[in-house]
Amino acid sequence: MAIMEYLNPARAPYNEDDRALIGVEHARRARARFARHPAYRPTPVHVVPGLGGAGVAYVKDESGRMGLGSFKALGGAYAVHLLAEHDGGTPFVCASAGNHGISVASGAAEAGVPCFVYLSENVPEAFARRLRALGAEVRRAGHDYEAAVSAAMTAAREHGWRLVADSSWDGYTGVPLDVMRGYGVLFDELSDPGALPPGAGRTEPPGGYRGEPALTHVFVQAGVGGLAAAAAGYVRDRWGEQPKIVVVEPDGAPCLIASARAGRPVRVEGHPTTLGRLDCHEPSLLAHRLLSHLADLYLTITDEQAAAATRLLAGHGVALSDCGAAGAAGLLALTPAARDALALDDASRVLLVGTEGPVEPK
Repeated sequence: MAIMEYLNPARAPYNEDDRALIGVEHARRARARFARHPAYRPTPVHVVPGLGGAGVAYVKDESGRMGLGSFKALGGAYAVHLLAEHDGGTPFVCASAGNHGISVASGAAEAGVPCFVYLSENVPEAFARRLRALGAEVRRAGHDYEAAVSAAMTAAREHGWRLVADSSWDGYTGVPLDVMRGYGVLFDELSDPGALPPGAGRTEPPGGYRGEPALTHVFVQAGVGGLAAAAAGYVRDRWGEQPKIVVVEPDGAPCLIASARAGRPVRVEGHPTTLGRLDCHEPSLLAHRLLSHLADLYLTITDEQAAAATRLLAGHGVALSDCGAAGAAGLLALTPAARDALALDDASRVLLVGTEGPVEPK
């Protein structure tokens, strides 16, 4: 499939309906809960000058998040903790490409509740080992993520278990919304005093707060779109309409760009990709609805571009997987036309999310 860029013609301002779903206050509530967790620490930001022609790129490094290896630690566990407050004994079940399951399993272990995680056959065994170490029962189901989701839904229905999905669809939005709100914590950390290294360039952005980073662009990778929607909601709520938000997908699974073009959630067929945690062929309903008017540009990248970005960031001391570097790959892959449309130049200050560390950490 050809590499695609899609400048969003439906872009519209963040509004009160959006704020009711996702934004600063939701992120702060989630963060207040995590602040009581002994493993919680804000993750570091690496500064990479000149990346992709920008003035500076800030890479929020989620590889060490709470010892679980990815930003997902903030989502599934948050939803599990909220659910466990109401019913502490019913088992949890989820489907995962790896990281979401680890978060759910961690939260379930902390709540003392059984957890079942469905993985497709193509999920690396490294994730299965980590899940079992957290006390989860791992079940393999089908050839792709969607097959694992179907198996988890069936198990929840047949056994009365609580489904904790990071995607949403008609009739199932409450839990995935809590998952997305958990992701907001990582963006809220950017507003802490000293969150950005000295010399990273602070100014007062329109609609922002004195002393905070004057972000001009945010590149965020997407599978079903939960992290991208959390980013869009938080950034628009805190920094207004000026920062440009770019959604980056694998060219093998471009469900969000296809949905934006269609004006409704659509399933794509795609083709095999090595970007396993982003290999999602149908978007989250909530994510699509938010991004369809909050995102400025959608683009796809190849596996090779993601691998090249991984190597480049490693040279700057940032160790990520190819999925973790996908946002950076999007910045590097922009065409001149897209750069012009986004007004991206050597004065730009770009936020990237290094979503996960290497699959097999050294």
